[in-house]
Formats: sequence, C-alpha cells, structure tokens
Amino acid sequence: MYVLRGGRVADADGTREADVAVADGEVVAVGDPEAVDAAVDGADDEVTTLGVDGRVVAPGLIDAHVHVMMDGRPDVATAVSDSDYTASYRAASNLEAAAEAGVTTVRDLGSRGMLALDAGEAVDAGDIDGARVLACGRNVIMTGGHGNWFGREADGPAEVRKAAREQLKAGADVLKCMATGGVLTEGAVTGAPELTPEELNAFTDAAAPTDTPTAAHAHGEVGIKNAVEAGISSVEHGTFMDREAAEMMADRGTYWVPTASALRGIVENGVEAGIPEDAVAKAEDAADRFDDAWDHALEAGVPIAMGTDAGTPFNFFEEIPQEMAHMVDYGLSPERALEAATVNAADLLGLDDAGRVAEGYRADLVVLDADPNADAAAWQDPEAVFVRGERLV
Repeated sequence: MYVLRGGRVADADGTREADVAVADGEVVAVGDPEAVDAAVDGADDEVTTLGVDGRVVAPGLIDAHVHVMMDGRPDVATAVSDSDYTASYRAASNLEAAAEAGVTTVRDLGSRGMLALDAGEAVDAGDIDGARVLACGRNVIMTGGHGNWFGREADGPAEVRKAAREQLKAGADVLKCMATGGVLTEGAVTGAPELTPEELNAFTDAAAPTDTPTAAHAHGEVGIKNAVEAGISSVEHGTFMDREAAEMMADRGTYWVPTASALRGIVENGVEAGIPEDAVAKAEDAADRFDDAWDHALEAGVPIAMGTDAGTPFNFFEEIPQEMAHMVDYGLSPERALEAATVNAADLLGLDDAGRVAEGYRADLVVLDADPNADAAAWQDPEAVFVRGERLV
C-alpha cells in the first residue's frame, strides 16, 4: 500500500488538495488526511508513505493509437524483414518506455499477427513491465491498400466481415480498418477512399454483436464521411476533415484521434533523415491541411481522444506526452487536452476503471511537478509513475 501525502490531485474533475491511498492495484481513498487515514487504518499491507508536497498526482495518460511493433525508424517498411522475436523485444521495450513516460494504457491499432495481443497478455500477467495494452490484432484493408504489409487484406463485404470476425476470434479489444490511403505506404494516395461504404458497413456489423469499438484510418473527407455513416467509433488522423465531416462526427459522437505527433515526426525530419521521399511529400501536403481540420473539429465540437501513432518515423514511445503540447498548439486548452488523454480516451476504449484519480479506479498514477490542468508541458519528466499500484519510476 502507498499513501501519497501533501500534494494536489488533478484530473478531468479539476485540481484540488488531496492525499491518495493505493492498495491492491486500485485507488482506495482520495481526500483529506483524516479520510485517507481512516481508509488505511487496519490495512494488512505494509504502508509506504510518499511525500508529494508541492506536486500533483494525475491519472496516467492513455494513448489511443500506437503501433508497438514499430520503433520510430525513418522507413517503417524495413521492419518487414525483422523476425518475430525481434519485433517482440521491440514491443516490450516500447511498452516499458511508454509507462516510464507516464503513459499507462495504450491502444495498438495494427501490428503483425498476434504481437500486440500477446504483449497485452504479458503485461497483464506481470511477465513484462509496461503500459496496459488494448489491441486490434491485424488491420482490415483492401488488397494492396495502405499498410498491406502487416494487415489482413479483404475485398467485398463478405470477406471484410470474415476478416473482422477473425480478429474478434483472436481476442481483439477493438477492430481497425483502413478507410483511405495513407502517408507511409508507397503508392497509396493519402486521402483516397479504399474500403467502400458497403465494406465499412460489413465491418461495423461484425463488431456490433459484441459491442466492440471500431477505428478507421481516414485522412480524406470522403473516407471520413463513409466511416462515420457506417457507425465507426473513432476516426484516426482525419487530416483533411472538412466542415461537413466535422459536423457529422459531432452529431454522432464519433471520436477524433488526431495523431499530431505522426505528421510532425515526418515533416520536421524529412528526406535527409532517411524518410522515403514519397512519404515526406505526402506528409507535407497533409500538414498544410491539418490546421483546417482542427478549426472545423473545434468549431463543431467533435469529441477528441489523444493518440500519437507512436512508432512511426521519429515518433517515439518515450515522447508520447509531447502530444499534449501539440494539441494545445492546435487550439485545445490544457484542461481539454487532459480530458482527451484521460476520460475521453478511456471512454473510447471502453474502460470504466481509468482516466481519473478516484476510489475504485486502477492505480495508474503519475506524480508531476506542475498542474496539467494549467500546463500541457507538465507531463515531461514525471517524478513518479505507478502502474496498477506498482511504482515503476
């Protein structure tokens, strides 16, 4: 059992003075010293008191879009030749790096085979230290479409439905598809629709019986609208979102996961750093239109969940918290960025035990030197990180 004394608590409910007690992987008390003492009295576990005077206890961040098999290398396609063993070691390293940075839950939206699903089981079993993992298994894509080198290719509604059901059979927590082309697949047109409306409807139909969340990689406005009309839970990237698409998303409660870090990693490093020329050209075009997407989303009130696309070029797991500052740069307040990375992301992932510092929630906590409700840079270099009640940092 840990008791964090003398600090403040900051989450989507605001910032307030409070002590926090943690036991058996959960937050068991939050409040004034007397209330916390009452919860601790009589506990069988040894109590370790941690003085956090002048610091802030916040919920661990939730990244709704990562790829645990990738490591930020300039050309992601070169990972194709890596062995499954190499990919597994990399996944373990990425999850540990994320947790040490204060990211206590990640959603993997596409890795080879069972890699991310197995990594999640290894974390849950305590075999490796790292962030909790929810995963989609393999992306469902059209033949030759974006990400075809690690996805499940499928054409036509029946085949798409079968491909989605295969991922559910494997234990997927979320289903992911490619509604449009993307930046990092050579020859793919970034915003062009790939899966048809009929195929997207079959995809969401497959998810409906188990109420499994769905995610669609979608850059172009037509692909975004197709995904929203099919009932997709979240649009990933949404780079070319227009006003109509934003209003559709707001009306239906479709989450946007912007992944600002992904474009920045490519545009700020460029061909000179070894990123393929085709990818850089597409990323630069996308970045020019990304500002407009933010304007439309904020004006329409689109719900936003934090995600980074970690693993893409120069987009490293240990730097995930930088996304908070990027979102503020694009117009979110620090408070709304905190919501996006905690309660909103938890809602999108279907988690009712994460995103707040509250009794009964998982003890995924970060101790910071500044208040994240006032400063998006507060997440840099956390003083302490607890994952499921165990101190990792």
